[in-house]
Amino acid sequence: MLNLAILLEDTARERPDRTALVHGDVRISYAELDAWANRVANALVASGVEPGDRVALSCPNLPYFPVAYYGVLKAGASVVPLNVLLTESEIAYHLRDSGAGVYLCFEGTPELPLGERGTAAFESVSSCERLVLITADPESVSHRAGVPSLAEFTAGHSRDRRPVATAETDTAVVLYTSGTTGRPKGAELTHSNLVHNALVGNRLFGEYADDVHLVALPLFHTFAQTVHMNAGLASGATLVLTDRFDPERALSLMEREGVTFFAGVPTMYWGLLRCETADRFDLARIATTMRISVSGGAALPMEVLHGFEDRFGVGILEGYGLSETSPLATFNRPDRPRRPGSVGVPVWGVEVGVVGADGGEAAVGEPGEIRVRGHNVMRGYLDRPEATAEAVDADGWFYTGDIGRRDADGYLYIVDRKKDMIIRGGYNVYPREIEEVLMTHPEVSLAAVVGVPHPSHGEEVRAHVVRAPGSALTEEGLIAWSRERLAGYKYPRSVEFADALPMTATGKILKRRLAAAPTLP
Repeated sequence: MLNLAILLEDTARERPDRTALVHGDVRISYAELDAWANRVANALVASGVEPGDRVALSCPNLPYFPVAYYGVLKAGASVVPLNVLLTESEIAYHLRDSGAGVYLCFEGTPELPLGERGTAAFESVSSCERLVLITADPESVSHRAGVPSLAEFTAGHSRDRRPVATAETDTAVVLYTSGTTGRPKGAELTHSNLVHNALVGNRLFGEYADDVHLVALPLFHTFAQTVHMNAGLASGATLVLTDRFDPERALSLMEREGVTFFAGVPTMYWGLLRCETADRFDLARIATTMRISVSGGAALPMEVLHGFEDRFGVGILEGYGLSETSPLATFNRPDRPRRPGSVGVPVWGVEVGVVGADGGEAAVGEPGEIRVRGHNVMRGYLDRPEATAEAVDADGWFYTGDIGRRDADGYLYIVDRKKDMIIRGGYNVYPREIEEVLMTHPEVSLAAVVGVPHPSHGEEVRAHVVRAPGSALTEEGLIAWSRERLAGYKYPRSVEFADALPMTATGKILKRRLAAAPTLP
């Protein structure tokens, strides 16, 4: 038997009075969190949920997320966390595709009408039989006829429970990929996948009894689920939850709560670096308290890495992983020399290879597709055997679709997404390389490079740029500057300026939206 919920249960038994969650002025102990999750599990089982069933969850970074997440696991079911920014039709697709029989949905706010979208989606999916609204007030009743609140759903159920017996190969969580090609697919992650990855995270970053995590990454995403929630609760850390990332708010919480561990994506570090009010906070104290900060989810521009470390005095360890790998695959280790620009070496128990065009291992320094094998690789894509077979070969290697290279010591460097690579006149152009160069321009704050259709070259290089405050940089000026620093087939032929770039809820730049433009003349 192995159940992911044991990570919470063990700590609740050993350190019941330790603060597990902080949200605003609310503080919840491990004993309280475990008891609340037990009530959810008992209510789900009483409502007919059986081992192997799937339960969808839409909830921002509130205490209800871990409560529901571990409650579903304790019932022997699989959790299907959904992005809180999904539209009504997208929620309906995920409910239908996952086969979820129960949907736990936060009621939302005026700015985020999640409850309205979720209810409408639920009503359009006949296979989903029960909707439970998670209200902001934990004791509130639902105002929707026939739809109970979480308080009503769990009323009268016991605070005690042992998890339903699940095998280590059973699916614990179904995480939907971003769907860069076609409709999103559900990656089935097993109890073994996620327990191993959480423990690997603690082995990598160290276990400290007084750790305090600032959880600004959305918990519906694999990065926060593993590095913060599963790993953090397994080690007895306190998780400080913030339901949206705001640089000033993040610095305030770091100072107030004595945060020791922060994980973010590059745009979060960029936001902290640009925060005009940062000097109002005790940055020296924050730097002294911060034990470790890590970055993942996308490549961290070198200018951001060095700029952040210079201003805040906190080093950043960069790593790499995907939803399909639970997610940790490689990381710069605290006990080894860090190599800026690299995402480190494989984590414990995981193999990473770089495959060249001939299907064999690429030579040192040569780019190729990154593949991963180990305890972290998903069981497969839910109900998609063909897609699973395309992604995972007979020897257990998962082909990531990312392009990377390795140095002589085995450190991995991300070159770009295979799908983002631009082919201009027969030459391969990697957007990240161009973005790194653009970010060194003193008047460029943020840059994203995409390929757009071109009648003679196939694709052309276009840059989308956020200027630094007070800049009057022109398209002609930036193109000329780039031409001096990049090969003739690489430099951008057009530049579009904007006050901000479109981003996902997890802070990744939406390059698909940027690339959706008319063909260049």
